[in-house]
Order: sequence, then structure tokens, then C-alpha cells
Amino acid sequence: MQSNNPVFRRSEEFNRAGGASQTQTYAGYGQPAQWGTGQPGGPLGYDDRRPTQGTGRMTIDTVVQKTAVSVGIVIVVAMATWILTPEITVGAAGADMGPLFAALAVGSLGAFALSMFISFKRVVNPALVMVFAALEGVALGALSKLFNSFYEGNIVMGAVIGTFAAFGGTLAAYKFFNIQVGQKFRMFVIAAVFGMVGLSLMELVLGLFGAQIGLFGVSGLGMVTAVAGLVLGVFMLILDFDFVEQGIRNGLPESESWRAAFAMTVSLVWIYTNLLRILAFFNQD
Repeated sequence: MQSNNPVFRRSEEFNRAGGASQTQTYAGYGQPAQWGTGQPGGPLGYDDRRPTQGTGRMTIDTVVQKTAVSVGIVIVVAMATWILTPEITVGAAGADMGPLFAALAVGSLGAFALSMFISFKRVVNPALVMVFAALEGVALGALSKLFNSFYEGNIVMGAVIGTFAAFGGTLAAYKFFNIQVGQKFRMFVIAAVFGMVGLSLMELVLGLFGAQIGLFGVSGLGMVTAVAGLVLGVFMLILDFDFVEQGIRNGLPESESWRAAFAMTVSLVWIYTNLLRILAFFNQD
């Protein structure tokens, strides 16, 4: 089954039909691979073949562990960003919000650039995934503090709880209803994701010239994109679960658990930011 998801498309084994029990070697490999053979022209275009002996396979446990590390880094760095940036007093003259906006800009732009690099890189790099998680933490810590300062109610905690509830509920629905992911569904979700990213970049460019439309603000129009983004985030999780399930069935090496962790971290951050906007809308003065 060929993936349209750029995160998983870089992994040959994610796209192989059949289970790991059918063969003792990975997809695209005619014999057990060796490190340092110096022979280019392999299935990935260069000599990065993985050994099929002496390494573990990806399992639910390894995916959970790597995802916990990635999400944990996001949370810890977000808390550190919240604590280390200046407090905001709403309505106070001369309130210094420069550090928060700087952290938000550096974290979000850095995380976006790195996510594109990771998504289209054939070999997953755990260090890059952790750096991505740290950058996301910086951005989310700053964004959460801004929302907490300007909107009533504990919307940050509500968004955190809602994000994990969405993850648990989606996973339960995926398993209980035995959701089958078809090719049209994949194409729709990936196209919608790139559409949302394109709209956000357009809004960013317009904002530089003072001509924002308000697609991603806390407004009536913003709520349309927030709800659509929340639903899309749930669909992204379904794709994540499907590809992880197939990857385990196809016998990916344990290192590919980091790719799954990266994808699910992206989905969870996506859900959280949209939930934050929705809760802010309903907690305005």
C-alpha cells in the first residue's frame, strides 16, 4: 500500500504490502544488509541499508516509548518557556511581550522548517525529532501563555485535557470500530493538511503588510478554520494509527518508531492549537 503521507512515504517498509512473517528480510532487500559496504544504488539511492539481524523490530511498546519522549520534550520545554518569559499584565501600560512573541516566532518557524526536512528525509534521525519537539515546546509555551493572559478561564488546561482525550477517543474508535483507511481518505487528508498550511502561510505574509483576513484568529471566521483543523487533526491521528499498524505488520526496524513518534507529535500539536483557539472563542469577554 503506497502512502501519500510524506512522513511515512520516506520509509520503504511502511509502503510494503503483506506482513513481516512472509520474509526474513526487509522490503526491497534481496539479502541481509550490511553496514559500510560502500555500494551505492540501493533501494534508497545510497548506502544506508539497515541490518536485519541483531536489531529489534518496531512494536507498539517502542512507538509508545518514543512518542512519550517526543511529547514529553514538548511539554517540558513549553513549561520552561512559560516560566522563563516575563509575566503579562493585561491592560498594563508598557507590558513587555517582546520575549513571548520572539519565542513564538522562533519556535514555530523553526519547528515548521525542521518538520519539512524530517518529513522528506528517507532515514529518520532521532536527534532531529527531539530538536523538533523542543522547538514546538518553545512555540506552544509562548502561545499558551499569551492565550492564558488574554482570555478568561483556564483554557490552557482545558486544551491539554481535550488533546489527550481526542487522542484516546480516536484510538479507541479506530480499534473498536476497526476503521479501514482507504486511498481516497488518505489523499483527502494530506491535501487538506497542505491546504491548511498554505492558508496559514498566506495569512502570515498578509499580516506582514497589515492585511490579515482573520482565518486563524479568535473570531467567527477563525472558528470555522479551528473546527475544521480539529477534525483534520483527528483524521491525521487515524492515518498515524493506520501506518503504525502496517509498519509493525511489515516488520520495520525499531528506529522507525521515531518516525511514528514524530508524526503523532505533529498531530497532537495540531489538535492542541485548534482546541486552544476554540476555547478562547467561548471564553471571550
